[in-house]
Amino acid sequence: MFTISREFTFCYGHRLLNHGGKCAHPHGHNARVRIVLESNRLNEQGMVLDFTEQKKTIGQWIDDHLDHRMLLENNDPLVETLNKMNEPVFLLQNQPTAENVARLLFEKAEEFGFPVQSVTFWETDQCSAEYRKGG
Repeated sequence: MFTISREFTFCYGHRLLNHGGKCAHPHGHNARVRIVLESNRLNEQGMVLDFTEQKKTIGQWIDDHLDHRMLLENNDPLVETLNKMNEPVFLLQNQPTAENVARLLFEKAEEFGFPVQSVTFWETDQCSAEYRKGG
């Protein structure tokens, strides 16, 4: 089995509804994500996938939809205020936790047709969540 990985970084803000700590308040992070692809065979160029293809697809999607945006649950009351201010918001169906963002990026990589094995999402240098195939 062959695996390759590519990392992306982006800045975002979020808050967690009904959280008992600091994360209940709007705040920001410098995120890092590693997307691991796997295949038991290589393409005609001897690759699982060209790294540039990841950059042009999932990397561009991250830049267009997540970078410098507030990631909020779709029912967060803050959404209406931010929309009125023309602030960029990305809505999730669930809490914008590291776990849910990892799953979002895994599913997005699958939508691009990548043989994704896992996605690791670092909210900070010390804290990460992973979503993997079969999870």
